[in-house]
Amino acid sequence: MKKKITVLLSTLLASALCFSGCSSESINPNLEKVTLNEVAHSIFYAPMYVAIENGYFEEEGISIDLVTGFGADKTMTALLTGEADIGFMGSEASIYTYVQGASDYAVNFAQLTQRAGNFLVSREPIDDFEWSMLKGKYVLGGRKSGMPQMVFDYILKKNNINPDTDLTIDTSIDFGSTAAAFSGAKEGDTGYADFTVEFEPHATALEAQGEGYIIASLGTDSGYVPYTAFCARKSYIESNADTLQRFTNALQKGQEYVLSHSPEEIAKIIQPQFKDTELATITTIVSRYYSQDTWKGDLIFNQDSFELLENILMEAGELAEYVPYEDLVNTTFATNASTK
Repeated sequence: MKKKITVLLSTLLASALCFSGCSSESINPNLEKVTLNEVAHSIFYAPMYVAIENGYFEEEGISIDLVTGFGADKTMTALLTGEADIGFMGSEASIYTYVQGASDYAVNFAQLTQRAGNFLVSREPIDDFEWSMLKGKYVLGGRKSGMPQMVFDYILKKNNINPDTDLTIDTSIDFGSTAAAFSGAKEGDTGYADFTVEFEPHATALEAQGEGYIIASLGTDSGYVPYTAFCARKSYIESNADTLQRFTNALQKGQEYVLSHSPEEIAKIIQPQFKDTELATITTIVSRYYSQDTWKGDLIFNQDSFELLENILMEAGELAEYVPYEDLVNTTFATNASTK
């Protein structure tokens, strides 16, 4: 069965893997090339792919060279070394680099998602799930200092569950490999988990094979959280304000399209980004994200959202003191884009 789920996951993710070093568009020499490094290639980021597929970036005179970093640490490294002009990842990465003393640190200028994008998957169907059911259980989680795991911990604490003592959370498995580990383990094996926390398309793949059941949305149960945002180096922002404004204008158009069209319409638009994934699967995933109000009406990264993120980092023990919102967030481009 492990082989079956691995094959299915490989199929669903094949289109994402090709973006680790290739552009999503043919680079038009008459347009300004902007290299965008995304943390992962996921249907969770539908508005960005709508902007690409509908030609909104080209309308703004930009040709996107899209590269997938496969992890916030790798995406941030590409940004800080100048390999990427813009980074797209969880905003906690910008806080980490700021605290570490980077002089040309990353500044967030557009927030895309306002809820977590992962789901809790159980081995057995549970009709009336309550978070207290996780007490004493073994769960496959995410990277310890990453946003997915910190939001999971945040939800547990909201439900009076101590992540360190009330259950076992395995954070040792690489991102993207937890679904295969979950399906491949047999009862009695070391590492056999009762639950796993999965992004799409992994969650849907587990359900499709009868290997798991989606029983809760972390995005719903955590509430509004500034999950992913676009950022650029401080020096790039100072030197390329016009480029960033046009980039943000295109994103805003993608955001508005998503909020004014059905999941079926959105899925058809972004399907070229996921060529090896069936349209029905894309539609199912878009519908899940659509129903939980994943995408903001605008791209403005508000101060209260940033402070909530800092609180989550502090609760997770990843941040000792607050960092200045005005240093790490620039709302000029998003504000201008939303009022056009």
